[in-house]
Amino acid sequence: MIATKNLSFSYKNETRFEFPDITCNASESVLITGNSGVGKTTLLHLLGGLLRPASGEIIFDNVNINPFSEKQLDAFRGKNIGIVLQQSHFVESISVLENIMLAAWLATGKKEKSKAKALLEHLHLEKHWHKLPSQLSVGQQQRVSIARALINNPKVLLADEPTSSLDDANTLKVADLLENLAKEYNTALIIVTHDSRLKQRFSNQINLS
Repeated sequence: MIATKNLSFSYKNETRFEFPDITCNASESVLITGNSGVGKTTLLHLLGGLLRPASGEIIFDNVNINPFSEKQLDAFRGKNIGIVLQQSHFVESISVLENIMLAAWLATGKKEKSKAKALLEHLHLEKHWHKLPSQLSVGQQQRVSIARALINNPKVLLADEPTSSLDDANTLKVADLLENLAKEYNTALIIVTHDSRLKQRFSNQINLS
């Protein structure tokens, strides 16, 4: 479970965001929407421990992560938070399988090859293990990103504009995939997007303004 309380953030240019309280339990999904400039990506980076809030609390399973040191936060994020970014940011010189294994090794010191293969099979990517990321379609790369985010069995899965570069058919496939995987892995799913196609897909929504 992830929850926020009285969360705010300020940039050096004095742009300040104050966010509504959020609660997302295991296996549940929350869609966060809003126009450009309202702080959607900032909120996702706060939830992922990539930014520090100016005030308020971010709570995972009744543990407030704000007092964590940078080292503690890095370790916590690697083991408990999976992030699917708009741009995949793969290591282009290694294979799809090695990219998944690298995410496991950085977080736990274990390569988890069997688990990485099982995830890729689950996402119908078993024929693409040994390809470079650049050899995949955009939709396939997005599924690899999801596999990478799930390799460490995170408590929370964060997705930043996961469908912005996909056509209508693949948008619905990725939305279904994310929601089904959240239920299967007992993970809280938070999607940040301005994609109006997803507004009809998820009932639990928070609109930033």
